[in-house]
Amino acid sequence: MATFLIDYENVSASGLDGLETLTQADVVYIFYTENADRLTFSAHRRLIESKAQIRYYKVESGTKNALDFQLVTYLGYLICGAPSESYYIISKDNGFDSVLNFWSKQNIPVLRMPNLDVVNTSQAHDELQEKLSELLDHADVQTVLDMIEKYKTKQGLNNALMKQFDNKKTSEIYRVIKPFIANKKGH
Repeated sequence: MATFLIDYENVSASGLDGLETLTQADVVYIFYTENADRLTFSAHRRLIESKAQIRYYKVESGTKNALDFQLVTYLGYLICGAPSESYYIISKDNGFDSVLNFWSKQNIPVLRMPNLDVVNTSQAHDELQEKLSELLDHADVQTVLDMIEKYKTKQGLNNALMKQFDNKKTSEIYRVIKPFIANKKGH
């Protein structure tokens, strides 16, 4: 069983990618606001045809980050009741990473992913980590993975790599990561 908490305001319908791979044992909580309370017919069909249990939470507050705070509070509530389950925050907002770090220190792994396609996203992450491990030591692999998460643009990522590594090493790293950062802005 896996539990997914979707920041629908952040990912919209693209966050539902992978929904068809979930099982009856999986639970999906969709947190949304007035600003993001629309579904296409396609997304609606995918939700009603899913085997997973779908639950909706409308966040009723006009304050900044209200959805994020309520999603994280609910995550803590769920973890308290079932600490051995698998938990995923579906969002592209790296502000959630401090929450992941907190739970990691409590030995409760919580992952943040851009959509529900856990299998493909996890496989891509593992493949990238493996390729970087052939090139770098463990600490540097983690540094590069953190940079990929942190920087929204290819240019920002490249600049960060240049500050951390020499030109030759940066070129080697960039060749490895290029297929994995195709969705970042820039060229």
